[in-house]
Amino acid sequence: MKEFLKRKDIEISLKRYGIDALGAMAQGLFCSLLIGTIINTIGTQFHVPFLTKTVATIAGTEYTVGGLATAMSGPAMAVAIGYALKCPPLVLFSMITVGFAANALGGAGGPLAVLFIAILSAELGKMISKETKVDILVTPLVTIGSGIFLSWLIAPPLGKAAMWVGNLIMWATELQPFLMGILVSVLVGMALTLPISSAAICAAFGLTGLAAGAAVAGCCAQMIGFAVISFKENKWGGLISQGIGTSMLQMGNIVKNPRVWIAPILTSAITGPIATCLFRLRMNGAPVSAGMGTCGLVGQIGVYTGWVQDVALGTKDAITAFDWIGLLMISFVLPAVITPLIHMGVRRLGWVKDGDLKL
Repeated sequence: MKEFLKRKDIEISLKRYGIDALGAMAQGLFCSLLIGTIINTIGTQFHVPFLTKTVATIAGTEYTVGGLATAMSGPAMAVAIGYALKCPPLVLFSMITVGFAANALGGAGGPLAVLFIAILSAELGKMISKETKVDILVTPLVTIGSGIFLSWLIAPPLGKAAMWVGNLIMWATELQPFLMGILVSVLVGMALTLPISSAAICAAFGLTGLAAGAAVAGCCAQMIGFAVISFKENKWGGLISQGIGTSMLQMGNIVKNPRVWIAPILTSAITGPIATCLFRLRMNGAPVSAGMGTCGLVGQIGVYTGWVQDVALGTKDAITAFDWIGLLMISFVLPAVITPLIHMGVRRLGWVKDGDLKL
């Protein structure tokens, strides 16, 4: 069996499923749901007719350009996962149907259902791939058949479980914004820096609202924090690559000296409750944006698109100056000020020295 799994490139491990597949799923979400949301926002805010008018009507549902991109989130996630699992072509292409089924039957918790079902279907497809003389028929049948069966069987409960957890987190944050602001900010921020996908986690649980605002704060604290405190070692290239790229670049240095992580983590514990209690920062855009921080400014775009949607729905009167101040303070100013101050104390204790943050 070990030889068979090795020949099929099936690696049952936390890295393959919890890091590679989860990270790829987030990329699939970026290229569908997130891009679709951004396109819709550009169309409505800049009054671009082509982006706001209906370009297709399918089964009575009207779609704009952004709407078409958003509708493909399930297939995009599944194909991305299949790519990360190194699926052969026939399995990879079959993942389009698997992703659509899992996302549709998973409901609001579709991303979590897609993650589990896409992994199982992909590995089953890889097992049968090129094992018969009619591979072009058997491989898609096994991959799609297993995917649709699993979607029917477990996607609804998985979706409900994900949404239950997400709703619990959001309810608890509304009830206890200070404590939950700290908890969500710290945990999601750490997930951003670890080699797992904080964006996929937020998407899987459907995090929006105040809890998502805390998640944005935690991610920004990590990215801007590391970018600023490592400026001496990494200069402008490091500032940009970490500030609007990813703080995951520091993972190697964290493994060597975990104390370099103290300042960003403590900063997220400070900015999280400030976001929830003082600025009441809500991220009501696509849930995937909550786990992005300042990466490509996706977190900030998510907050803004949420404002726009809330205004359109009548749940928010207008976008105020206080909203913008809160977003700028939480995203950029406070992490850039607080993290170096804490890091200075860590350095004085002798826990971190020059070169520890060199990329």
